[in-house]
Amino acid sequence: MTAESPNRRSLLSLAAAATVLAVLPLSAPVLAQDKPLRVGVTAGPHAEIMEVVKKVAADRGLPIQVVEFTDYVIPNQALADGDIEANSFQHEPYLLNQMSKTNWKLTKVAYTIASPMGFYSNRYESFDALPSGARVAIQNDPTNGARSLQLLHNEGILKLRDPKSPVASVADIVENPKKLKFVELDAAQLARSIPDVDAAAVNNNYAVQAGLDPATDAILSEPADNPWVNIIAVREADKDQPWVAKLVDAYRSEPVREFVETRFKGTYIATW
Repeated sequence: MTAESPNRRSLLSLAAAATVLAVLPLSAPVLAQDKPLRVGVTAGPHAEIMEVVKKVAADRGLPIQVVEFTDYVIPNQALADGDIEANSFQHEPYLLNQMSKTNWKLTKVAYTIASPMGFYSNRYESFDALPSGARVAIQNDPTNGARSLQLLHNEGILKLRDPKSPVASVADIVENPKKLKFVELDAAQLARSIPDVDAAAVNNNYAVQAGLDPATDAILSEPADNPWVNIIAVREADKDQPWVAKLVDAYRSEPVREFVETRFKGTYIATW
């Protein structure tokens, strides 16, 4: 047997290395240990709370990057596309409705805060004071629009065909004694529409962002024990990842509860 030349040995080593690399998985881990967890939120209270969660999580060894969005659709699209690892801005009925119209594989992993929604007006001090034919602005997305209509149904202002439907629409109104005229707008635009209509339904994060106080400025509000509690969502494939439990524990921690109670004074309510 003749001895191999150094060049031949080098070529054989390279070939062996290439063979090993060829059988290794090409995909990277779901979340590399040295990368921050990207969590999507809407601007306003959800962003403020997540900044506190970020501090708690950092002390526990979980770095978080807070990613702000200005509407309700993009955070779920970004999550489904892998641009973020989690989001915290919506209630479960909204998520389920969005998933029913897409191929997104997302799931709730925890409840976070309750945020009773309200109607606001620059013209009237109570909803009962609205005249016949009043123009009322509500959200143009199905679940938040349904939420506004359900509140009016529960207060006896109108009657819905199915008041428990999470996607009830104006077309489902079967009785409307006040002959209210509904204007459907993007949720983020509703606070700005208040001067132009008789009343507008505004989600709390947008109300607070616009300088409104839901506890004192709303002319009609949901009860605190409403079913529209906010959640943390992740991709279904990630729900059992270790970082999910760490994120949930950081959110549902005492420092975050204290911040919610102190900062929002009942406008937002911790559910843990």
